Amino acid sequence: MDAPEPPDVPPDLVPLLRALGRDLLDSGQSVTDVEEALEAVAQRYGATTVGTLVLPTGVFVRVSTAGGTLTDFAAAAGSGLNLDQIGAIYTLVRRLRTTDVPLAEARSELRAIRARPPRFGAPVTIVGHGHLTVGFGLVLNPTAHLLPVYLVLGMFVGALRWLGSRWPTLGTALPVVAAFLVTVVATDVVQPWLGDEPLSVLVPPLVSFLPGAVLTVAAIELTSNQIVAGASRLVYGVAQLLLLVFGVIAGAAVAGRLDAATAQPTLGWWAPWLGVLVVGVGQMYFASTPRGSLPWVWVVLLGAYAAQLLGALAADPLAGFVGALAVVPLATLVERTRRGPPAVVTTLPAFWLLVPGALSLLGLSDLVRGGPEAAQELANAAVAVFGIALGTLVGSGVTRDASRVTRTLFTS
Repeated sequence: MDAPEPPDVPPDLVPLLRALGRDLLDSGQSVTDVEEALEAVAQRYGATTVGTLVLPTGVFVRVSTAGGTLTDFAAAAGSGLNLDQIGAIYTLVRRLRTTDVPLAEARSELRAIRARPPRFGAPVTIVGHGHLTVGFGLVLNPTAHLLPVYLVLGMFVGALRWLGSRWPTLGTALPVVAAFLVTVVATDVVQPWLGDEPLSVLVPPLVSFLPGAVLTVAAIELTSNQIVAGASRLVYGVAQLLLLVFGVIAGAAVAGRLDAATAQPTLGWWAPWLGVLVVGVGQMYFASTPRGSLPWVWVVLLGAYAAQLLGALAADPLAGFVGALAVVPLATLVERTRRGPPAVVTTLPAFWLLVPGALSLLGLSDLVRGGPEAAQELANAAVAVFGIALGTLVGSGVTRDASRVTRTLFTS
């Protein structure tokens, strides 16, 4: 039998899919999620034959219509969006998948979201980076006398990031510059003054440069048979780590070796839990989480951290897997509440908290320094990244299956 004729589709559909694919890529989502979203929106508006080719740097769209085949392409802008913009994009995607939104209106809304400024100005954003650093310091190395150091160094790096966003030349070299300056301060000022190991001081201020989410998405794509996208994203994440390590090496060459120091007494068991809450506040100010989303971000962060600890009790390699396994169901439950933000708004901060990038930076820096445990730290980082990816895939699959069973029970 002859194949059915392709249907008529609205003329704005393909341009919308192009812009939507670009914005979803700039949101840091995997190519599998972007393809699924684009195909769902296209089918909602009557397209029956849709082809997409999504790579980390661009998206191709092809739709068969009664008047012929329409194709379009958009390159990813490469500039990351803040969480307020990402949440608005996913809210629009949900509306496009469930209601009849005029396509011209949707394109206009996408442009407005893209042009939306951060919720907070430069001073608050810089202070937010300081809060983020203090929070990760409490999680990674909760030492009381280092908290002011974390705050000062975090605000300093936040100011560098703000300058880099307005000065393209500095923006390109910013990871190296930030790692170099933080290493010099940690080696020449903090170690002689407070007696702490420089590596334990320099990781929290550089946390916003750590490509933990990039490496995790790369592992998700590789385990989902998206080989080209996963491999290219993995190379990009490793390159970002190497830039940071180069800055650390240059700083050590100027300031002296990153010698180990005597372990300092840490705060109580409660310090990392407080750090998780402070990370949520830092994310709100630095990454502009949507208005009213902070309590929900806290819920997912605390759930992910608790699950990570439970996994570590069983076996250290399971910590990232169990933590990521809890993230997707929690974020989905939050999204389905009356005032909950889109799941991606709470999922991305949770990926930051699982910090596979921090482990990788420590391992690479220790390898450069000639530390005896460098190879083991690098192996732990690789296991953490792929464990988080596998936990995310399993958690997503379980959530989809549970949603399907729930719909079947309520509709039967």
